[in-house]
Amino acid sequence: MMHIAQYLDSTYLKKPSEAGISEQETLQIVKNLTQEAIDHHLFAVMIRPDYISEIKKYLKERNAEVVLGTVIGFHEGTYTIAEKLAEAEKAIEDGADELDFVINYMAYINGNIALVREEFLQGTNLGIKNGRVTKWIIEIAALDNAQIADLTKQISTWAEENFEEKDLSKIFVKSSTGFYKTTDGKPNGATFEGIKIMLDNAGKLPVKAAGGVRSPEDAEKMINLGVKRIGTSSALALIKNESSSEGY
Repeated sequence: MMHIAQYLDSTYLKKPSEAGISEQETLQIVKNLTQEAIDHHLFAVMIRPDYISEIKKYLKERNAEVVLGTVIGFHEGTYTIAEKLAEAEKAIEDGADELDFVINYMAYINGNIALVREEFLQGTNLGIKNGRVTKWIIEIAALDNAQIADLTKQISTWAEENFEEKDLSKIFVKSSTGFYKTTDGKPNGATFEGIKIMLDNAGKLPVKAAGGVRSPEDAEKMINLGVKRIGTSSALALIKNESSSEGY
């Protein structure tokens, strides 16, 4: 049995209003998630920016090695570049180790490649100069296969042309937010087909599969395909060799 814990980003990204619970209850869920990650040696926890400061303190108090990640421009990706950078700077200040930006995939779909390139360069540069990992969520459920291939390839090209070789391992292409609304029951997260396309076009950049990985077998298959990280709200179920019906 493969040890998959080291690949897992244990994730909780619902706002209190989305879950129908209070701010305090949300914070407790995030703390519980973090403690599970500590106890089971998961690679990272991925949470909303509002909770980074509190959870950084929680990890430090426990001398834990769990990586702390957050999402930027979540979940639509249509924030301005200035808004995304401000959110990212605050997250860095609060102690985030990794920044998962939602790329402006609607701008990409509409042909505004210059804007997408500029936000990628500025966001990645901010991460690199502060020693942070950046991941770029392309929302594959919103794209067709040709667009998945092209956007992944463009990100790879921009990275390789503008950043040093030693930094490329800290620049990921990531599949999904888990919040995109699909029709006709189509998956809104990582699929084997979509991830294969990303891997084929990511060049020297690592790929993160997020959403839709609901069984240990799926996780192992993703890792064997070549992904370096898996984002999931079912991390505990996966390492306990159970399947989950969770959406993300």
